[in-house]
Amino acid sequence: MEGTMSEIRMFAGNFAPKYWAFCQGQTIAINTNQALFALLGTMYGGNGTTNFMLPNFAGEQLWEPEPERELKYFN
Repeated sequence: MEGTMSEIRMFAGNFAPKYWAFCQGQTIAINTNQALFALLGTMYGGNGTTNFMLPNFAGEQLWEPEPERELKYFN
């Protein structure tokens, strides 16, 4: 699966595809993923000098509303 760095995408599986990570609030060392740190910084936590954190969506339901349905149901 291809994607853009720092992209958040839904995936129905019990494993993270190669080069991907689950958004479960993990702490990542900056020196192991400098490019991702350059995009995320400490937006989701971490000290910003040695580590940063991924967002924590564990147990959350992600959805994107469809504009057509919103207009149809709420007008």
